[in-house]
Amino acid sequence: MRAIKRSPAGDAMTDLILDLFRVNNLTLTWGDRLVAPLGLTSARWQILGAIVGADRAQPVAWLARDLGANRQNVQRIVNDLAHEGLVTFELNPHHRRAHLVVLTDKGLKTYDAAIRLYAPKINSLVQGLPIEEIKTAGRLIKALRKKLEQEVSADA
Repeated sequence: MRAIKRSPAGDAMTDLILDLFRVNNLTLTWGDRLVAPLGLTSARWQILGAIVGADRAQPVAWLARDLGANRQNVQRIVNDLAHEGLVTFELNPHHRRAHLVVLTDKGLKTYDAAIRLYAPKINSLVQGLPIEEIKTAGRLIKALRKKLEQEVSADA
């Protein structure tokens, strides 16, 4: 079978994507270890962060959309967080079945504790990395995400 030749930019993007896979896995492991003493995982911490960062209480489907995650996986994690008293469900005035996910006081305290652990670690991690390069990488990843979102939407 003959392979189709990639362009030089295609080769560079392939290398970047492979590195993104590796960085994603390492980031999740790093985050898991960081918040494990709080009874969290990276996934649970990420969902707590999405709740904190939202303008208002949202249903699970909206949280999943904002995170670019699978709704069923987010639902499972939110159920676990509710079981542990970190979130609760409130009635949604706009939808009978899609309850709103709300952080409890315990959830907010746990999230705040995670951020207190995170701040010194992230400050240490960025040592020696020029801020302009970090910002450039962020812009590139956002542009890649936008293109991938368009492609996925077109294929749906």
